[in-house]
Amino acid sequence: MATQPPQATNLPVFYNNLAPLSSSVHAKFKVRSTDRAPYLAKVNAIPLTIDEFITAQRHYPIVFSTGDNPVPLALMGLNDGVNVFLDDEGVPHQPVYIPAYVRRYPYLLAKLEPTAEELSLCYDPTSDLIGETVEGEALFDGDKPSETLNGILKFCEDFEMAAQRTTAFIKELNDLGLLIDGEVTIQPNDSQTPFLYRGFRMVDEEKLRELNGDVLRRINQNGIMALIVAHLFSLPLIREVFGRQMQQNKVPTQTDALQPLGNA
Repeated sequence: MATQPPQATNLPVFYNNLAPLSSSVHAKFKVRSTDRAPYLAKVNAIPLTIDEFITAQRHYPIVFSTGDNPVPLALMGLNDGVNVFLDDEGVPHQPVYIPAYVRRYPYLLAKLEPTAEELSLCYDPTSDLIGETVEGEALFDGDKPSETLNGILKFCEDFEMAAQRTTAFIKELNDLGLLIDGEVTIQPNDSQTPFLYRGFRMVDEEKLRELNGDVLRRINQNGIMALIVAHLFSLPLIREVFGRQMQQNKVPTQTDALQPLGNA
């Protein structure tokens, strides 16, 4: 979940570009609130921090991306481009938890230079949520940050700290050898061919049970066990998400692979 430098390539999902916020350049900028996220409407998997596991597991399956640096993901759909929780305008069909990664957009803390030690608050200049002509709250009061901007900065700082805790959690799972390739087979009643979903990782319950007492005691005391349990309890929701896809006619006509986002 490491933040990328503000360059037009290799940006996190949602972001088309990044520019640093400055009172000298953006003194007249305002920001508006919104009840919709059209940029999320066609995204099937969103990065999560461990701070969100307990809440998110009530709404979404929580899995882990593949690759050398796995990321926890909230599955909002089982196929690329499918989100069963929002309509095409990005409005939730019903009240649902929106991950902090989504609520952070269009802002991002990033290094202005690869060698820089500090992170700077940046924004996506292609977003219609921020700009001089936007009707909303001012970002600056003269040459000073407004209360609104201070709140945005704190939210982004809190997210970065949660992301660091999440990286440490993933390292612990890897060190313990608990992550394995996941696979889910779903057989709808009206289909002769089952749907096989892969392309994600999950905690191996058998390996978890084989951990010795000292390790189990440690991960229980440091809170890791509770996070693992939240992840495992959320997995049955994969079938519920599939059911929503069927109701919304968003199930592919042939077997497809689960493709969580790997570039977030």
